[in-house]
Amino acid sequence: MRGLIAIYRKEMGHYFVSPIAYMVSGAFLLITAIHFNRALAVLMERALQAGMQGMQYGRIPEMDVPGMVLRASFDFVGTLLFFMAPMLTMGMYPDERKRGTMELLMTSPLRELDIVLGKFCATLSFLAVMLLPTALYQVAMFLASEPRPPWRLLLTGYLGVLLLGGVLIALGSFLSSLTENQIIAAVLTFIAILILVLLNFLASGSSSGLGEVLQYCSIMRHFDDFTRGVIDTSSLVFYLSLIGLFLLLTQRSVDALRWRRA
Repeated sequence: MRGLIAIYRKEMGHYFVSPIAYMVSGAFLLITAIHFNRALAVLMERALQAGMQGMQYGRIPEMDVPGMVLRASFDFVGTLLFFMAPMLTMGMYPDERKRGTMELLMTSPLRELDIVLGKFCATLSFLAVMLLPTALYQVAMFLASEPRPPWRLLLTGYLGVLLLGGVLIALGSFLSSLTENQIIAAVLTFIAILILVLLNFLASGSSSGLGEVLQYCSIMRHFDDFTRGVIDTSSLVFYLSLIGLFLLLTQRSVDALRWRRA
């Protein structure tokens, strides 16, 4: 446990002194704020138009604007994670080789599991820190809404974002451990994510037995459950299983690297 904490603290310190991390965080917050403002304005305008049309026919339709904005925001953040994950993970192991600290890690008494989990937890924590400011305007919207929507939508949505981010970070961690070049690691991670997105499109257009399997393997289908405020046990098991699988593969890759350097 001490080794894991030491790696975690080292990685968190590296993130908070890295200009790239601040650039990624700033761009992420700016883009999500613009999207939130735009989504809220568009949906409010649609609600007003629907209300005016409903008054003409004597029936005013009900529109859950906060819920619709929240789901649109989470869907957008989930899409952004596809582009952010390669940038967050591309230097996890190649950067150690560049700084010459990989040899120290491989010859230290630290376990491979401590190294892998420390780096993964630090990157996931940094993602959570990036997401924290986005909750401010979501909470402000909730408090200003009447009637106020259930807080379950907000909590499950962020849980889904963290689980999806955990899967992508674990995948990027594994691919990062396979190469010594950050650009190659980022490209490999982005290609792997594109394959996952392609599986999602194939699953949505198929009704056969294979299509059902692809639907279950689609990371976005499980993510949609969380954005609707639904915590499905199968979705939790699916995400946690993928995270565990990729972390196990990363541990094996790091273990092989230690044997090669021995």
